[in-house]
Amino acid sequence: MASVIHYTIATEAEKSPDFRRVLWTGEHTQLVIMTIPKGGEIGEEVHEVDQILTFVSGTGKAIISGSEKAVAQGDLVVVPAGKKHNFLNTGENPLILYTVYGPAEHADGAVHKTKEEADELEEAGKDEPPTSD
Repeated sequence: MASVIHYTIATEAEKSPDFRRVLWTGEHTQLVIMTIPKGGEIGEEVHEVDQILTFVSGTGKAIISGSEKAVAQGDLVVVPAGKKHNFLNTGENPLILYTVYGPAEHADGAVHKTKEEADELEEAGKDEPPTSD
């Protein structure tokens, strides 16, 4: 019998100082926590996967396909596959969130301490999601 995979997700997200940390990767989805520092951003990007982001603390701005929306604790934003998006921290404290990708977007177990590290690993092809081959 499989064990229960359980997280107190807000606590997990808030205790992580890393820009991005993959908590769990399944066959069809992936759970990732992120901390965007004051003045920081995820960076404009487009994924080939769906993404759902839930904000744990801080304040920010979601930009999806040119539309903007303020976000804060308790908000959830859906980014459909193929949509250009960015999330910016507009507050004084870190913007902390968790996100679910379907299917996975990052390497299983990936930890990126900073956005710069994340960008370097992605550009080098070292942050590829698992394949089902």
